[in-house]
Amino acid sequence: MTNEELALQLQDIQQKLDWITDQLKEQERHRREIQELKDDLNRIAADVFQTAVVELDEVAYHFDSKDLLFLLKKLLRNVRRLTRVLDQLESLDDFVRDAAPITKAAFLELLETLDEFDRKGYFQFFGELIKIVDRIVTAFTVEDVRHLGENIVTILQTVKNLTQPDMLMAVNNAVSVYKNLDIEIEGDVTFWQLMKELKSPELRRGLAFGIQFLKNIARPEILPARNNGNGKKELEEVQNAV
Repeated sequence: MTNEELALQLQDIQQKLDWITDQLKEQERHRREIQELKDDLNRIAADVFQTAVVELDEVAYHFDSKDLLFLLKKLLRNVRRLTRVLDQLESLDDFVRDAAPITKAAFLELLETLDEFDRKGYFQFFGELIKIVDRIVTAFTVEDVRHLGENIVTILQTVKNLTQPDMLMAVNNAVSVYKNLDIEIEGDVTFWQLMKELKSPELRRGLAFGIQFLKNIARPEILPARNNGNGKKELEEVQNAV
């Protein structure tokens, strides 16, 4: 073997030794890093353990390993029930996602409706109505309201009678006549002048109507007969008598 070949072999051996040396250094570096990591983890674990001991010491009197075992058994017995609950929660989440656009549209429509009510004055109207109710509450006592409840049927019956077409027409005619009255009495009126007025057909019809009206008030039991037409007959009899 020549010197040149020997030199080449030595050079190759040197390169391999250098590579081995580099690998050993790399492994040593990794070993140190792992050791440092272990030391750090050990310190952290020690701190966590100490903290856990301090914290669990506060609940040591309220916790028993049997309780934990009982809880685990209970969870295992109710796995299917918990699964159904989770499925329902997923269904509820899907429903909320699907209903979100509809709910948003309904909310916007509600806002538009409320805005329209506000423009028309509904809220101001109800505000004034509340004031009226407040005045009624402050003006009447509980006893008054109790009496009102006891007589509500009679009141409603009276209102019903007042709102009949013939009654409304009569009231309207009376108001019209009152508005158009233009009566002026000049000088003193003697008794003989009043007696002369009794000959007037209008006065006699008025007196007959007043007498019949007073009779009906004094004898309410004849009201059904009046509705059947007997009242008109009695009125004619009074007019004839006058």
